[in-house]
Amino acid sequence: MVRAAFWLLASFVGVGAILVLLAAEFLGVVLILMMAGEMLIMAVVMVMFMMNPAGLNPMFMVHQHRFAVAAGVVSFAGLSVVALTADFPDQPVDASVDATAELGFELLGDSMLVFQTAGVALLATMIGAIALASRNGRFGTSDEGSREPALEIEELESP
Repeated sequence: MVRAAFWLLASFVGVGAILVLLAAEFLGVVLILMMAGEMLIMAVVMVMFMMNPAGLNPMFMVHQHRFAVAAGVVSFAGLSVVALTADFPDQPVDASVDATAELGFELLGDSMLVFQTAGVALLATMIGAIALASRNGRFGTSDEGSREPALEIEELESP
């Protein structure tokens, strides 16, 4: 799962590089910076909550491997056909429009509350992850070998 998170990060870096090449430098760099932080946090959280303590051992996560491969190949072929045969419109942006300034006004305007709320939620998630990964984990101190407590099963009385 950690490797998958880092490969996802690599794909986002590729998308950011494409944005930079398309002259959207600001969006490309912001995408790379945001996704790098997000993927690293996601990898840490996955290692903490996975049943595999190391979180780095290979795992076979696909239950229908042949179907998944076939679906991926068909999807790639379909998207390739659309990309190669579609007649995309050529409507360049007017040179007088400053896209970076408009994006800044959008991010710091009415949408500011949404981004601030997301930031607080991420902060709470990080604090919770640190609390769970501390010396006193979910099931006791690490010195005692954090074992899950036994379930108490109450027998139902029949009438």
